[in-house]
Amino acid sequence: MGIIVVDLFSTLDGVYQAPGGPDEDREGGFEFGGWQAPYFDKESGEAITAGIERLDALLLGRKTYDIFAGFWPTAPADDPIAARFNAVPKYVASHTLSDPAWAGTTVLTDVASEAREIRERHAETHVIGSGDLFQSLLTENLVDRLNLWLYPVTFGTGKKIFRDGTVPAAFTVTQPPQAFPKGAIWLVYERAGDVVTGIDIEAERTQP
Repeated sequence: MGIIVVDLFSTLDGVYQAPGGPDEDREGGFEFGGWQAPYFDKESGEAITAGIERLDALLLGRKTYDIFAGFWPTAPADDPIAARFNAVPKYVASHTLSDPAWAGTTVLTDVASEAREIRERHAETHVIGSGDLFQSLLTENLVDRLNLWLYPVTFGTGKKIFRDGTVPAAFTVTQPPQAFPKGAIWLVYERAGDVVTGIDIEAERTQP
């Protein structure tokens, strides 16, 4: 069985909206599009690219899919990210898209069941951005790994990764956090079952 990996770029206050460009997603009057660029450096770029090169399928929400489909098919062929995205099978969760233009795309209308089949079919299926889809996958316990890229900036507005209605879930860190020269921090988590509460901290501290 393969895994579903969610790749998210987030501000310190949990905003994931429009990291890539000013007009990427202005929903809600968001004015900070393209906020990731000032913190991009060679080292973090290489780490992000290496992760993308490992994926063998893309699973996207409709909004992220439309952004990607409008850019990557016409990106330079020698761009390693474009080459990977254009080559692998792509799946988009949508009830309205019937004729996707991006070659290799399959439309999903029942994410809960179809995502399980996709996980069986591919070694690493990556979800990039796609906050609503992330919530659905988390609810169905279909997030096997979370690559969370944290950036040193706050907005106080915008679409949040974890918002009211997020299913309670525990995670465990699976590799040491990695910091990059311009301030980005890469955190890797895997699901660790249900949330545990009520631990007596003082008793834990005094145990031998």
